[in-house]
Amino acid sequence: MFRLDGKVAMITGGSKGIGLGIAQTLGRMGAKVAIASRGLEDLEKAKKSLTEADIEVLATQVDVTSKKSVDNWLKEVIDNFGEVHILINNAGTNIRKPLVEVDESDWERVLDTNLKGVFLAGQAAAKQMIEQQTGGKIVNISSIFGGVGSSFQTSYAASKGGINQLTKVWASELAEHGINVNGLAPGYIKTPMTEGWLNDEERYRGIVDQTMLKRVGDLEDLEGPLLLLASDGSNYMTGQTIYVDGGWTAK
Repeated sequence: MFRLDGKVAMITGGSKGIGLGIAQTLGRMGAKVAIASRGLEDLEKAKKSLTEADIEVLATQVDVTSKKSVDNWLKEVIDNFGEVHILINNAGTNIRKPLVEVDESDWERVLDTNLKGVFLAGQAAAKQMIEQQTGGKIVNISSIFGGVGSSFQTSYAASKGGINQLTKVWASELAEHGINVNGLAPGYIKTPMTEGWLNDEERYRGIVDQTMLKRVGDLEDLEGPLLLLASDGSNYMTGQTIYVDGGWTAK
């Protein structure tokens, strides 16, 4: 039920951190993975590590805020792999500032990457899946801050809350085509990108104290929920966002 043999997965922001972990997880379960990122150097490193793990991978430099770039990526995926069955919308960024200090450029940068990018990739993949008549899975990576208010998260929380709503709308529209759309909202996860502030003892202790399971998450903690949403295991699930946060949002 959870194997992905013969499936093709597109992953935005797939060159490092959570995105690379997603590519590794789906690849180990048999999927061919097409990873996209702006950073060419990170893409090459990711491609090398995935190839060494015997995962079939296509690595493409993509700007998810550009429709032309996203459409060209989809064409490359189809040219190389023939179809697409899974889309993981993972690309994201954040600029933490108090409301009164947020510049218009800060707002646009975060919303363009986190929300417009999800829209463009989701639209492109949905059109392809409908044309194929194969059904499919779209998984939108959200955040605990998509459902919880937190200081200094004006742009980020708005973008992730928007993703949660897109997940519901797309689930309603695409159900008739056999396409399941769900969200995955990680809590605090240890990655190279979060390493800096997790090494701040005071901040780390505050996070752990707020978390029911009394620890931050590892990439491995996302594997089970991710495979559920990307596989036949979620065939009767759509429009849902799963929080993988050690109980942080429930406390």
